[in-house]
Amino acid sequence: MKKSVLIPYRHPAKLRPYEEAARAGGLEPVSAFVLKPPSLDGMAGLLLIGGTDVNPKLYGASPEPEVDEPDDERDAVEWRLIDEALERDLPVFAICRGLQMLNVHHGGSLRQHLGSPKHDPEFEDKSTVAHEVTVDPESHLAEITGCTRMRVNSRHHQAVDRIGEGLRVSARDTEDDTVEGLEQPNRRFVVAVQWHPEDQVFTEPAQRKLFERFARACSETW
Repeated sequence: MKKSVLIPYRHPAKLRPYEEAARAGGLEPVSAFVLKPPSLDGMAGLLLIGGTDVNPKLYGASPEPEVDEPDDERDAVEWRLIDEALERDLPVFAICRGLQMLNVHHGGSLRQHLGSPKHDPEFEDKSTVAHEVTVDPESHLAEITGCTRMRVNSRHHQAVDRIGEGLRVSARDTEDDTVEGLEQPNRRFVVAVQWHPEDQVFTEPAQRKLFERFARACSETW
């Protein structure tokens, strides 16, 4: 029986790739609208997905002109769910905005606008490779994917600045050193990536392995 994983969301039109990737990995996605306060009761894990910029006030900064209008309801829901998942030691897989929220939750901060077409390209095919990342060979990410270098897609205009307490960097952009992966070593599974593996899960074996290992960790929860 597939384990259920919670996916909090704001825009339903963006859900399908995450749901399909979760199912491909061996999970049953349970998508929950953030304005109907979701709960992790009965869930085996938490999947945090992409979307609107995290409100800079959460890391003590004023918004720069390029920052999205804040979504305080979503920020608050995801913050609470991270608290709950960590308290229960449930697996957490965080993607793009999810990585940024995880970092801010741990006391980190963000670079509010990279202004880099490499990190936020306009490709019609969202699985298109944008750049390469170097993976720390001692990281959980390297152990999961079997890779120390990966070619990834990308669509983010923000990035990690100060690293949150208890987190370690697992991957960086090969050329400009932008943080591309975070993880929490003292947890069974808290893995975060800045790219979008859900768009490459059917074409790139390393990206599929991320969802498969997430599913395995969720299966070990109960």
